[in-house]
Amino acid sequence: MRNLAKLILLFCIFSVALPSFLMWRVANFAEKDFTQPADAAIVLGAGVFRGRPSPVLRARIDHAVGLYNAGTVDKIIFTGGIGRNDTLSEAEVSANYAEGRGVDPADILLEDKSTSTIENLRFASEIGEEAGIDSYLIVSTPYHMLRATWIANDIGIEAASSPTQTTRWRSDQTRRAALFQETISISLYSMRRFLPATFLTTGQR
Repeated sequence: MRNLAKLILLFCIFSVALPSFLMWRVANFAEKDFTQPADAAIVLGAGVFRGRPSPVLRARIDHAVGLYNAGTVDKIIFTGGIGRNDTLSEAEVSANYAEGRGVDPADILLEDKSTSTIENLRFASEIGEEAGIDSYLIVSTPYHMLRATWIANDIGIEAASSPTQTTRWRSDQTRRAALFQETISISLYSMRRFLPATFLTTGQR
């Protein structure tokens, strides 16, 4: 009985300590920028509305276009499949937006099947490999970057974090909600890392 009580206590401590530690890690890593020259930028997908990128996705595309214009990357891989009630994929909407801002269509690659961050990166790496791309910058919102780089490392992608610099929260409440949501996602991913490799077929957005 005493051993059971100890196990319950340890479980309770672990269930509180791990998310708390990961929340700190997510927030701390969000402040870091490891932008460096790479073959391509992988832009992680986000929502679209009536064929237009959401503000979150637009910030990611703008950041990638800036990297491209600066010569930091030669190619951009846009990711994301077709969401519920949409007719265009996140990748296609992103590409249309980027082309409208001067990116050469020949320098754009599309990954339009994914439904999660894991699939974004896994499928993008397959497309990049076919195109002879070896190194990447991952572009997403700051809180997303720690989990994204973990996933990239786990599936063997040579990638560095290049977070957007234009994310704006409507309020402190929305900022805290985003951090809380990412903490849940990265906590689940941390647990999945101890499971067989088949976990890579699914994931949290």
